Amino acid sequence: MLGRERGGLRVCYWLTLVTGLVECLCFAGAVFGWASLVFVLKSDGYFSYLCVNKTVNGTITEDCGAQDEQLSIIFTVASFMNNFFTLPNGFLFDHCGTRVTRLVGISIYTTGTLLIAFSNAALSVLLYPALSFIAVGGILFLVTNMQVGNLFGAHRSTIITLYNGAFDSSSAVFLVVKLLYQDGVSLRASLIFLSSCSVVHLIRTFLLMPRSHIPYPLPENYNYGLKCGNARTSRSQENGAGSSNIDTSQVTETTPFHTGNSSQAPKTETAERSFKSCILSWFFLLHLLWLSVMQLRHYLFIGTLNPMLNRLTAGHPGLVSTYTNAFAITQLCGILCAPWNGLILDRHKGKPREAGQSETEADLKAAVLSLFLTVLQCVLFSLCAAIPVLPLQYLTFILQVLNRSFLYGGNAAFISIAFPPAHFGKLYGTVMALSAVVSLLQYPCFALISGPLGGNPFAVNVALTILSCLAFIHPVFVYLHCRRQAAERTKANNPTSS
Repeated sequence: MLGRERGGLRVCYWLTLVTGLVECLCFAGAVFGWASLVFVLKSDGYFSYLCVNKTVNGTITEDCGAQDEQLSIIFTVASFMNNFFTLPNGFLFDHCGTRVTRLVGISIYTTGTLLIAFSNAALSVLLYPALSFIAVGGILFLVTNMQVGNLFGAHRSTIITLYNGAFDSSSAVFLVVKLLYQDGVSLRASLIFLSSCSVVHLIRTFLLMPRSHIPYPLPENYNYGLKCGNARTSRSQENGAGSSNIDTSQVTETTPFHTGNSSQAPKTETAERSFKSCILSWFFLLHLLWLSVMQLRHYLFIGTLNPMLNRLTAGHPGLVSTYTNAFAITQLCGILCAPWNGLILDRHKGKPREAGQSETEADLKAAVLSLFLTVLQCVLFSLCAAIPVLPLQYLTFILQVLNRSFLYGGNAAFISIAFPPAHFGKLYGTVMALSAVVSLLQYPCFALISGPLGGNPFAVNVALTILSCLAFIHPVFVYLHCRRQAAERTKANNPTSS
């Protein structure tokens, strides 16, 4: 009987994992398929009134620079909202639990898709709230799904990065919308279908997700949802999940830093690991720098991809469409690239640790390689993007999706490793919100390109490549921290007379 119940729980865990992946893959990060959607919006005449005719060398040409700028602003606002609202979303998730947070997210996301569905060229301004709603609702799907990693203990980081990879790959949703549009399916029909999928989200919320949170470490025979394992015990465990999650996770994360036998040590460390102490730590500040500079590089690339392709192809619509499709197809590979980062982070699991080394210290040491490779990928991607050679952009697209998968998966995984899980939602929200402020620099960058630089982004691309190198500070700092801890352990294990 007990074996059958445990088997039922494992099936439930896997159903939650797989359906969560489908949800993130098909919906959560759709806003980052902006380049594909722009192609459709331009074809439907959104903001076309901003295009003007001008004469160059006696030839009349259409200048749509103002249209490109308006569409770029929409993406800037949406990407800002995607990150900035992660902060209140994190507080909502920590204090109200999974069910309430998901219901809010589903409502916001569906409103956004319906706004696009019922917009047209005369109501182009509806794109501003629509894209922002899709961005905010999508990040709520991701935030509530990442806790599923807690169900699979030793593979926790791999699953967190896998979900972030699915989030990245979901930008291909608008590629499907674009291809359907070219085959005669209207933008309205596609978006109404996406809106109707909210019914599936609601079913999953009540059947395959907890009411509060999934605790870590996971209690034995933990169950959740309306019917997962033993339905009667599910309710009692749900009621205690919030408080027990906070207490046990703080002790789990903090006590490894103390190798002595003092009973006072865990209490002191737990008290120090408050939310305020976390955000004022060098770990958090350098992680914010790491995320912000690379995220700015990605956002500017995505937001200016259509104008860049128009410039490199001399305005050839067929080539622009081909490269836009290639970019969107590479985004599908995000879900394949992200687990590589998770495997790097989890490569030490199951192996014996060094003498006196805690699990947290081992996790931090494993994170150094992940942080370093992420920055290296970003610098290479930025260099390729700066070179104005059209065929080279295929390599740029590959490096971009690889780096983006490592960036966001590594961001969530590092926060779960370096800080108490009780503060995960708030810390994840804070770092995303503060990085969103930095991402607003993409608009002045775009204005600089389209204005004084005459549409040539080379100088801005070089500047952003140099700026990306600052992110190397973070893995170096974590590496030095791990070396310092190793030296302290060696000194403690081999005391010498002074």
